[in-house]
Amino acid sequence: MKVGLQIPSFTYPGDPVLSDRLAQIVTTADQAGFDTIATMDHFWQIRGVGAPEEPMLEAYTTLGWIAAHTSRARLLALITGVIYRQPGLLAKIVTTLDVLSGGRAWLGIGAAWNEEESKGLGFPFPPLAERFEQLEEALQICHRMWDGDESPYPGRHFQLERPLNSPQPITRPHPPIMIGGGGEKKTLRLVAQYGDACNLFPSDELQHKLDVLRGHCEALGRNYDDIQKTVYYAYDTTHGVQKIVDDLGGFAEMGFSMAIGQVKGVYELTPLEQIGSEVIPVVQFI
Repeated sequence: MKVGLQIPSFTYPGDPVLSDRLAQIVTTADQAGFDTIATMDHFWQIRGVGAPEEPMLEAYTTLGWIAAHTSRARLLALITGVIYRQPGLLAKIVTTLDVLSGGRAWLGIGAAWNEEESKGLGFPFPPLAERFEQLEEALQICHRMWDGDESPYPGRHFQLERPLNSPQPITRPHPPIMIGGGGEKKTLRLVAQYGDACNLFPSDELQHKLDVLRGHCEALGRNYDDIQKTVYYAYDTTHGVQKIVDDLGGFAEMGFSMAIGQVKGVYELTPLEQIGSEVIPVVQFI
């Protein structure tokens, strides 16, 4: 079982220099053995985490900066909103991150949901059905560009005359694609058809979601075991780490191979170190 860190907030007590505190966080996580470090992909802070006016750094600029401050952790946006970047540019961005990080980039992508921030910055926010159409086309375009196929792409929403991608990613055949969300009819079908990993939120329906994904894989002739199953998990070391170990063990029994999420008190660094010394050495064998 692998452990991943998502950084959902850039608001830290004491008003530190943001770049200094973030460097401490990602360097500590990298050295502690976290498999993955992720940003959110939002323009504004989201409800449930903080107020819209709180600091929010652009995801891929931040990931490039994190790449320069780490040496081993894999890097991704959890999760890129498909409407925020043209697919051809997104493929180039992830390729660039992969090349400059030495092959550590993932593409995390989904249909987007935050209408308020999109309209606030002037981004079109089409209906959900159209966003899913765009998501499928974006997945097709990324696969095509990473396969080296430069033939025109005549999509309904995106038209590329020559999807040239040079250089190609270091990671071959391409940076892994994580598709976020648990929608049973569309999202999990896209995972089965185009994805290398899914990311689900913990609930009583987790096993059911995996069963649905397995069904889509069978219908499409895809090997279910080839897809990495990841789950969002909020790490809290306040009362020790045994509950974390037990929870991750339960996820592993269901077939999940990574839990990725925020760490309570991450800015204090000690929780990262504690997870590195007391959780990762235990769960890496389950």
